[in-house]
Amino acid sequence: MTDINWNDYSLETQAIRAGHKRTHEDEHSIPIFATSSYVFKSAEEAALRFTGQKPGNIYSRFTNPTVNAFQERLALMERGERCLAFSSGMAAIMAVGMGLLKAGDHVVCSRGVFGNTVLMFQNYFGKFGVETDFVDLIDATAWEAAIKPNTRFLFLETPSNPLIEIADISVLADIAHKHDCLLIVDNCFCTPVLQKPLELGADIVVHSATKYIDGQGRCVGGAVIASEDIIEKHIYPYLRTGGATMSPFNAWVFLSGLETLAIRIKAHCDSAFELAKWLEQQAGVAKVHYPGLSSHAQHELAKRQQSHFGGIVSFELTGGKEHAWKLIDATEMLSITANLGDVKTTITHPATTTHGRLSPEVRAAAGIKDGLVRVSVGLENIEDIKKDILRGL
Repeated sequence: MTDINWNDYSLETQAIRAGHKRTHEDEHSIPIFATSSYVFKSAEEAALRFTGQKPGNIYSRFTNPTVNAFQERLALMERGERCLAFSSGMAAIMAVGMGLLKAGDHVVCSRGVFGNTVLMFQNYFGKFGVETDFVDLIDATAWEAAIKPNTRFLFLETPSNPLIEIADISVLADIAHKHDCLLIVDNCFCTPVLQKPLELGADIVVHSATKYIDGQGRCVGGAVIASEDIIEKHIYPYLRTGGATMSPFNAWVFLSGLETLAIRIKAHCDSAFELAKWLEQQAGVAKVHYPGLSSHAQHELAKRQQSHFGGIVSFELTGGKEHAWKLIDATEMLSITANLGDVKTTITHPATTTHGRLSPEVRAAAGIKDGLVRVSVGLENIEDIKKDILRGL
């Protein structure tokens, strides 16, 4: 298997086969290398490995065969040169910031990112002299106007969380590169099955593997995919020193998740589309946010940029927070949790959970209203999902 050029194969095949370096035991399933350290044949070999003059495992904080398999597989699926795995999605974003930023730098970030991402840029990078300006995700003019001479990168999620807005990656990539900036895209909602930001001009892709890549809510992890140059010069040194490491067991779980990712994503998308169309017909629902609907402002862009419309649906109720909580509490089968990308359908109130730590002013600027409900559509029977939501409607 080591001589196969996996670039010649489709994503579905890469997701099942790539990255496995079969050992002398001839195993069919990728093993978990549950070891913290490795034995060297001599003192000289140890010295050569530690200095990078000879390839091989050194210490599982930054080299582990199971983690390596996951990294190689995800890099291929994203059409990237190299991937590094981390202990969580937020750890992956932290690694990008720590690797690329210094005091006095500037970042332009979408308002529509995960609440903790906002807090990371504001409260932590800001504490060390990095300034961040937040702009409307879909306003390309605002992105360009916010760039300064010291801007290091542009950061966004597309689709956004929780309003499912779509940014034009190619347009933002052109803007970033015109000003000698990098474009970083969080591809958590789409995964490489639906969208490949690097092929659209992005420089770095980040993931929360906790979501769709796992798919069953078992483990927490993250990843960064970029060119060999960016990873080797900026991200890998931080991982080796900082130690925000993905465990071998979690990597093994994520490898299994990748094997079924394409099939699961298609099923998530099909059910989400049906649910979104149904919600548009329900009394008490003021607005449905789903890019598959012709009413969605970026519907045509989503058709061009993504292969399907995703598994997340959010909708606004006319009665505000009171009605949103009532609906959520009335469900019988759905899971009230802020996680997403699970085979189990989850439902949450973003204004008081995922974005609850943001000030009311910041939430309002991001368009997150008190009546907004987000549903990560799982793989249960779609009629059962509708029936459960209908209890609250």
